[in-house]
Amino acid sequence: MAWRDAKASKVRLLLFMASIILGIAAVVSIQLFSGNLKNNIQGQSKSLMGADYLIDTDQEPTERAQQLIDSLGPQAMEVNFVSMVAFPKNGGTRLVRVRGIAGDFPFYGEIDSEPPTAGNTYQQQGGALVDATLMLQYNVVPGDSIKIGEVTLPIAGALKAIPGTTAISTSVAPPVIIPYAYVEQTQLLQFGSRKEYQYFFKDETVDLALLDKTLDPMLDMENADIDTHTSTSSRLGRRYDNVGKFLNLVAFIALLLGCVGIASSVNIYIKEKLPAVAVLKCLGASRKLSFLIFGIQIAGIGLLGGLLGTALGVGVQSMFPYILQSLLPFNVTIELLPQPLILGVLLGVFMSVLFALLPLLRTLYVSPLAVLRIDDSGTVQSTLARWVLGILIFGFLYGFSFWLLQDGAYALAFVVGVVVTFAILAGIALFTMKLVKYFFPKEASYTLRQPLLNLFRPNNQTMVLLVAIGLGTFLISTLYLSKDMLLAKTSIENNAKSPNLVALDIQTKQLDAVVGVFNKNKIDIINNIPLVTMRMHSIKGVGLNEIRKDTTSTIRGWILNHEFRTTYRDSLIGSEKLQKGEWIANYEQGTIPISISDNIARDAQLAVGDAVVFNVQGVLMETVVASVRQVDWTRLQLNFSIVFPAGVLENAPQFNVLTAHVPNEERSAYLQRDLVASFPNVSLIDLRQVYTIIEDILDKVSWVINFMAFFSILTGIIVLIGSVRTSKYQRIREAVLLRTLGAKNKHIVTIAILEYLFLGVLGCLVGLVLALAGSAALAFYLFEETFAPTIWPLLVFLPALVLLVVAIGLSNIRPVLKSSPLEVLRGVG
Repeated sequence: MAWRDAKASKVRLLLFMASIILGIAAVVSIQLFSGNLKNNIQGQSKSLMGADYLIDTDQEPTERAQQLIDSLGPQAMEVNFVSMVAFPKNGGTRLVRVRGIAGDFPFYGEIDSEPPTAGNTYQQQGGALVDATLMLQYNVVPGDSIKIGEVTLPIAGALKAIPGTTAISTSVAPPVIIPYAYVEQTQLLQFGSRKEYQYFFKDETVDLALLDKTLDPMLDMENADIDTHTSTSSRLGRRYDNVGKFLNLVAFIALLLGCVGIASSVNIYIKEKLPAVAVLKCLGASRKLSFLIFGIQIAGIGLLGGLLGTALGVGVQSMFPYILQSLLPFNVTIELLPQPLILGVLLGVFMSVLFALLPLLRTLYVSPLAVLRIDDSGTVQSTLARWVLGILIFGFLYGFSFWLLQDGAYALAFVVGVVVTFAILAGIALFTMKLVKYFFPKEASYTLRQPLLNLFRPNNQTMVLLVAIGLGTFLISTLYLSKDMLLAKTSIENNAKSPNLVALDIQTKQLDAVVGVFNKNKIDIINNIPLVTMRMHSIKGVGLNEIRKDTTSTIRGWILNHEFRTTYRDSLIGSEKLQKGEWIANYEQGTIPISISDNIARDAQLAVGDAVVFNVQGVLMETVVASVRQVDWTRLQLNFSIVFPAGVLENAPQFNVLTAHVPNEERSAYLQRDLVASFPNVSLIDLRQVYTIIEDILDKVSWVINFMAFFSILTGIIVLIGSVRTSKYQRIREAVLLRTLGAKNKHIVTIAILEYLFLGVLGCLVGLVLALAGSAALAFYLFEETFAPTIWPLLVFLPALVLLVVAIGLSNIRPVLKSSPLEVLRGVG
């Protein structure tokens, strides 16, 4: 019976199935890619680091740290720092990360270079490996030279990849690898230079967990750290796992939307089948039999939809390695994993049946007398069964969300958010129907009254269409508006008062001459910011060594080992807001008042009035927290976690940072050329290049997010098509009756257009309003920005979806317009 009835209703059942295919495909594709990514990270963990473990420090190792390092016998070492380089061939200059390497690094993986042998011979030949993209940009080839500080080296080859780097990091400061023996000759490591020393170890027999546990506390005492390949891969896995969880939720929403389409469409489908169920019961069919006939149909739809969705998901996931290539530190090898494939099929069956149960319950309560009744008022459903089913659906959603997020609170928040969103959309739909009914324009023309009646009469499509269109529009619009806010946070104002170039590591004795170079190039300096390096010596009277030994301390570890770059000034800047305490502009006498950022206050457990002693180049300086500032670290400008008042650090060992506004790339290039020629230790960061890189990264991430959200909107469209098409036969009967009563084709078309126009506009507007509300909340609570929405969603989504709804509605009545009423009625029958 299930098979025979399904064959007769195959068009409608295929539309039901299409509702879940895209949702299943989205979930399966993300699950497959996340699984492959995790396996690749675990399998390539040594190649990602290039060693079994390493010890690193941002200063020359102390005597004790050097003893610990030497006792383990490092097979390779590296010092890396950021600097400007020049290409004598064409005068080009660029900010790069110089990596001076000694020893046979990497131990795992390899240096990918062109020519291939360059990665193995550059140390013996005394040459440099230069980032391949950088060489293309500056039109240099192996055999040309590169000037790094006071040293000019031949370019041994183009560097394509090396363990420990990513495409993102190399975009900001491309790597240049040189033999360690030449680092001192560059004369670039001066006071205040930002540098990192790394010592690499190869030991496959060592217990890395035990080594980390034993050695890490001793290294922390010496401002050094140990990092193993297992911990690195674990951190990398968590980083991408968070992205995967978010994308899984987006895919899950697409699946939920498809299930809502199934529930609403099955509701209409079953309502039309109730007379047939009543006839079956008159012939002796049991409640169980009538229920299983249609239950088997829905389960079959879910099984086929799960299979097709899983197959589509396999195809989609193969695209992700290409889309995310620049965001990953390695090439992802794709293979089919059984768990996501089984999950896709089971989800198709389970969620189809689960969300179709509510309308299917109606078949249990159909009375045989319904054959004689005109309406279905005799069908009464069990309130207990509805509540049990509701709890079951909520429980499944929570369980599946918890499995995706691995966090009970977040899973509950997500499910509650979904329920609230659906409730708002459903509530607005019900309110709209009551509003139209209450304020119905009785004096209007028939062609206007009829479509308005269709919004609230029995078998209306208002609820399902509002939910489908509204949720899809809400998702896409919110993502679009949030992406715009994220980009706006990193935007650079293009005016003479906004710095777009930063000169770093300027020694005090060089300051006047560097300023002279700026003046020579007719570039005005906006800010001259002094920097003083220091470390914390004690917090609230307790020494840092004692804090390190205290296992109950809640102070974050990085506070104890960090070298702070501080400044002094007499006023707040645009990215700062006073949160607590009083801003002290100038120091007069007594304990030195300082201002700290809110993250320092949180991580160091500090409040206004607490004492902190700093070690400034061997001199202990007693300070007290006078104020706490809220700092917007997302702005592309120099922000500081610790700020001293004027009148304290002027005579301390320091270096300077200059900021300026350069009107165009040509002027920037001339300035960089002159500075590198005279002051090779000075590094220049063109913020416009940084902004371009950030924007490119955000575009890639937002493309992936929008791509997954596309599943939601496409699922919504399919649900929309299924829902509108489900009412096809009802609308045909109505149109035939109108034709029989003398209505012309233009009247029928006008009624159809107006009805679906009302539904489309209303659904899209509800989605946009929710998106604007959600984006405004994100702007206020998360981004802390003034919400200034773009009009693009209104201009694009609204007319596009409205036209789609109208087109589907018109396709329903097309047979009526081309045939006689009797012919159509016979076809429907």
